[in-house]
Amino acid sequence: MLIVQKYGGTSVGSLERIEEVAKRVIETKKKGCSLVVVVSAMSGVTNELIDEAHYFSQFPNPKDMDLLLSSGERVTSALLSIALNDKGYKAMAFSGRKAGIITDSVFTKAKIQYIHTKNIEQALKEDMIVVVAGFQGIDENGEVTTLGRGGSDLSAVALAGALKADLCEIYTDVDGVYTTDPRIEPKAKKLDKISYEEMLELASLGAKVLQNRSVELAKKLSVNLVTRSSFNQNEGTMIAKEDEIMEKALVSGIALDKNQARVTLRDIEDKPGIAAEIFSSLAEQNINVDMIIQNVGRDGTTNLGFTVPQNELELAKKSVQNILSSKSVIETDDEIVKVSIVGVGMKSHSGVASAAFRSLANEGINIEMISTSEIKISMIVHEKYGELAVRALHSVYELDK
Repeated sequence: MLIVQKYGGTSVGSLERIEEVAKRVIETKKKGCSLVVVVSAMSGVTNELIDEAHYFSQFPNPKDMDLLLSSGERVTSALLSIALNDKGYKAMAFSGRKAGIITDSVFTKAKIQYIHTKNIEQALKEDMIVVVAGFQGIDENGEVTTLGRGGSDLSAVALAGALKADLCEIYTDVDGVYTTDPRIEPKAKKLDKISYEEMLELASLGAKVLQNRSVELAKKLSVNLVTRSSFNQNEGTMIAKEDEIMEKALVSGIALDKNQARVTLRDIEDKPGIAAEIFSSLAEQNINVDMIIQNVGRDGTTNLGFTVPQNELELAKKSVQNILSSKSVIETDDEIVKVSIVGVGMKSHSGVASAAFRSLANEGINIEMISTSEIKISMIVHEKYGELAVRALHSVYELDK
């Protein structure tokens, strides 16, 4: 059985933690498994490296930054390999280059193109534990690239897919996927299983357990994915195909995204192509637009509202200013949050939306925007009601049972 394990920054946050990870890896090895272990940089190291680069330049060269930032994971992989060898288990540390991870040339947020698995497969044949530095690869020119925040998850899933591993385990500081954030709702329950689609929605809606690009890749490559804690022996959460989950819950989870801001454009000219012009301008700035609402036009004008991440609010405002006439007004609001309900059971059940709206109304919470998909309902509410909304929805769908 071939298993890929990935350990995040908090799991390898100190030399003592790396030693604990080595013990866990050995436990798996003793079961007769072949092992590829992907590691992140030690907790805080990446931020320290970024700060050091900014000491010299506010806008450092992205190629230099990738060379710098990739060093954190290489340090961890070497230390874990040293620890394993010292305990009598053959191990070998691999950089992204040695692991054969080939990416495009978009520095600081590269995408994996393919993986040459020859070196890893040879090491596995020799009964080595392969320890791979996550978050990195090389482009066709041999330049070091990094995969963006959360890229070590992506490294692990891509390697599991390329090696046709039986299982990919993602170890973090939480022991699985919960019905919602337990810090907001202490009654939140850990899920035994969740579908790729549900996990994708929860990851993109603010759940921090797994990076959404890695879930998307796991779905594409049909990788059996488990997320669990490296701090205890609890069973984790399996992320699987929808048809492998026998009992499909009506609602699986509630997500809260506090990184939201709204732009409202009032009295804009109601003519064909105006929306295309506005959103093309936002796309050119790589601004991630989420929810969109347009009112029915009257007297030749209309109102258009949309949400963006908070850190892109000013850029969004600036990018649409030149398109609008002098009569138009731009309003912004960064005191909002997005509360979302996710569940594959919604496909075959009615009344999910009405139950959500009624529960928020009972708490006196006004819904400002709504968007839906086949397995998701998202609502914008004032930020002061965000956590109350999560608790109300968690209760109405009986997720604590």
